[in-house]
Amino acid sequence: MKKSVSKNLLSRLPFYLKHLNYLKEQGVEYVNSPEIARNLNLNEEQVKKDLQVVATSSGKPKIGRNVIELIRDINEFLGYSNSTDAVIVGAGHLGTAFLNYQGFNDLGLNILAAFDNDPEKVGTNINGKPIFSISKAENLIPRLGVHIAILTTPSQVGNQVSEILIKSGIKAIWNFSPTILNVPSDIIVENVNLASSLAVLSHKLKRKLEE
Repeated sequence: MKKSVSKNLLSRLPFYLKHLNYLKEQGVEYVNSPEIARNLNLNEEQVKKDLQVVATSSGKPKIGRNVIELIRDINEFLGYSNSTDAVIVGAGHLGTAFLNYQGFNDLGLNILAAFDNDPEKVGTNINGKPIFSISKAENLIPRLGVHIAILTTPSQVGNQVSEILIKSGIKAIWNFSPTILNVPSDIIVENVNLASSLAVLSHKLKRKLEE
């Protein structure tokens, strides 16, 4: 049985990866945990433990780990090494922004197409990605061989659309729709609640201003 990995660790790895890629661009060959911790304002012991989980080699004493090898290990650990196809459902403002975002490719996510129910959008394309009618999802998604959907629909249709996606063979939903999805236990859902995040930010700012 594979050992489970904490969500906190997974959330830190992209920051390590960004910093390591920067070091690579600067020609740095080796880096150690204290240096990473200092540059990212993280706990040194935490960084050390994180790297022990993902790295395939222990590094060199007093020198550190090879930057290129560490980048490779993190990419492999996160699954970035193998490009994963996905579709976007909801070609509104957020969906359009995602279709235009080039950074997904760096994360190993290849957006193939989008689905929407707006007749003015269906049949068009955004950044070279075709927009299909949601009514075509059950036919097209299996043919595309896609298992990941990025959901950016309004809250009132989130569950209705998720049912269509599951019937279409989608196994994982990255949910930006402001609603709780009722899906079977074998469907992976990662919720990104922008309202909750803004509420936390706003509350922290309020407390800061009251100091």
